[in-house]
Amino acid sequence: MSSEVRVRFAPSPTGYLHIGGARTALFNWLFARHHGGTFVLRVEDTDRARNTEEAAAAIYEGLRWLGLNWDEGPHLGGEFGPYFQSQRNEIYERYLKKLQDAGHIFDDQGALRFRSPREHVVVDDLVCGKIDFDLSNEEVHPDMTIRRPDGSWIFHFVNVIDDMEMKISHVIRGEDHLSNTPKHIELFRALGVTPPRYAHIPLILNRDGSKMSKRDQGASVDYYIKRGFLPEAVRNYLCLLGWSPKDNREKISIDEIVKIFDLNKVVRSHATFDPDKLHWLNGEYARELPDDSFQQLARSALQASGLKLENFSDEYIRTALDTCKGKVNTFDELAAYCGFYFDDNFKYNSEGLPKNFTAENKPRLAAMRAAFAGMESFSATEIETVMKATAKELGVKVGAIVHPTRFAVTGSNAGPSLYHLLEVLGKERVLARLDRALAAY
Repeated sequence: MSSEVRVRFAPSPTGYLHIGGARTALFNWLFARHHGGTFVLRVEDTDRARNTEEAAAAIYEGLRWLGLNWDEGPHLGGEFGPYFQSQRNEIYERYLKKLQDAGHIFDDQGALRFRSPREHVVVDDLVCGKIDFDLSNEEVHPDMTIRRPDGSWIFHFVNVIDDMEMKISHVIRGEDHLSNTPKHIELFRALGVTPPRYAHIPLILNRDGSKMSKRDQGASVDYYIKRGFLPEAVRNYLCLLGWSPKDNREKISIDEIVKIFDLNKVVRSHATFDPDKLHWLNGEYARELPDDSFQQLARSALQASGLKLENFSDEYIRTALDTCKGKVNTFDELAAYCGFYFDDNFKYNSEGLPKNFTAENKPRLAAMRAAFAGMESFSATEIETVMKATAKELGVKVGAIVHPTRFAVTGSNAGPSLYHLLEVLGKERVLARLDRALAAY
């Protein structure tokens, strides 16, 4: 089967790469890689009014970010190019003439329409099964236009010609195209060509059951790139939208998915996009990142948030970020989690102010400041010992000084391990921040 499998992803460059389009591209890519076949990228850019170079670039970037490398298409070329519909007009003219010569085309007020044979078309779909479409009623299924009066081509015609010319063996696309398929099969038959096999994959829905549209937050791949998601996690999650391994695992490597991917395991029901599950899965991947990768991605995310890391030594940044690994799910959460390391003038969390800056806590913070000032070694172990001893002297539980101390030096009651973050900040910075907090009362 390997030499026969040729699949394609054929986006229109009218906007960012939609998450549904990315999932379609992924399923095509997986099918091609599983069978040792060819994954073609074809750009359907006949809508000149809406197509933009920026949108095409966003599609390329999104596919590359997800690791979906194409074998033929833009920037690569191939045996069956050009891979932009806007450059294939001569090919479409040639096939139009074939259909005209065979009597399949008629003129309707300047538009060219394909004369349907008026018959039943059975689509033997690899996901949806056999579906019988009755095209015999002209009122329900009018003859389709293939060329508009202005000379522009209709999607159905050029899509079929490109699949034919590029020797596409399997068309894997969204279920919203299922109703177009009998029309496409009629065109293939009129040209005397065996149609490819079709597989229509379920639509992606929001949690409320509505169809995921371009306006929904998280509907574009660009959203995940900018928010600091990991491509491996997003790709893994997209695999699970409409397909799953038999053992219901959720975290599974792409190499393993390639080995076991099978269109027969694609479910018929709609797939629900769950942002919380993707967020969790991203955290699982983030925890397993090699230290160097984590450090690099973390630094980029913090700089993108406006923090000036250049004011700190490389060693300080590295040890600060070491306390954060495995604690956040996405890199855009890092600034809120550990931004205090890189900003002495951080804001105190407004909800935490009345809980921490109380009359009874001020003498406790003052006692803690005095205890820290007398320390020679400012290691996490020593800090823990001193804080517990100070709590004992004050006759309170250690938590009674841990929480206000954390708030005073970080502005929050959540974050990395307190003893470790105090060691990273260092004695001088901790004392200065305690002085700032005491002055804020």
